[in-house]
Amino acid sequence: MEEMRLQKFLSSAGIASRRKCEELILEGKVLVNGKIVTELGTKVNPDTDEVIYNRTKVELPEEKHVYILLNKPIGYVTTANDQFGRDTVLDLVKKVNKRIVPVGRLDMFTSGALILTDDGDFIYKVTHPKHEITKTYTVTVRGIVEESEVQKLREGVIIDEDYTTKPAEAKIIKIDKEKNQSRMEIKIHEGKNRQIRKMCEAIGRKVLALHRTKIGNIGVKDLKIGTWRYLNDKEVKSILNGN
Repeated sequence: MEEMRLQKFLSSAGIASRRKCEELILEGKVLVNGKIVTELGTKVNPDTDEVIYNRTKVELPEEKHVYILLNKPIGYVTTANDQFGRDTVLDLVKKVNKRIVPVGRLDMFTSGALILTDDGDFIYKVTHPKHEITKTYTVTVRGIVEESEVQKLREGVIIDEDYTTKPAEAKIIKIDKEKNQSRMEIKIHEGKNRQIRKMCEAIGRKVLALHRTKIGNIGVKDLKIGTWRYLNDKEVKSILNGN
């Protein structure tokens, strides 16, 4: 096998995204042939070099990559390992003989569509800002939302003090005057931390419930909360193509 950059080798082995693997290398957590390597340009030959991470030999998967769609419940953190011992999304995906990691994040109190895979290149491509994959959410907020507020979401609002969100698709789908609640559908192409919650805060609305219904054209409508299924090749290609 031809030589490849160390960070690509690690991500292809399912350790983490390529960006995260670069961080692991810079932090001195990866050994090549018994020596700590901190240079990102380092190349390795998967057939002849021994790469160690977390005291375990890293090897490229021999089988085909797996891509899993999970309908994440509230109460689970989107990480492989949690330092506080909380339940993680990997606790929900059983009997998968692969070292899979989440593609992107959903916060602990958000439910819905989440992809997990052992394909580091897929993670890199999907999470890179230039791909702008559409993510669809339903969000329930306190109060009766006005059309003028929704228009602000469409045009972009300021979050994190100085960042203006890109124009979003947004619409009101239900008004419940008795409960003093409104439900909206919001589609974004970005992936800022807790972005939907912050967007709603920017128009003065507190989020009561948040659920991601789709990633691209792939939804979780037919998946019960807490269950998962494999994505097929057509679905994987549609995600990579930004559909």
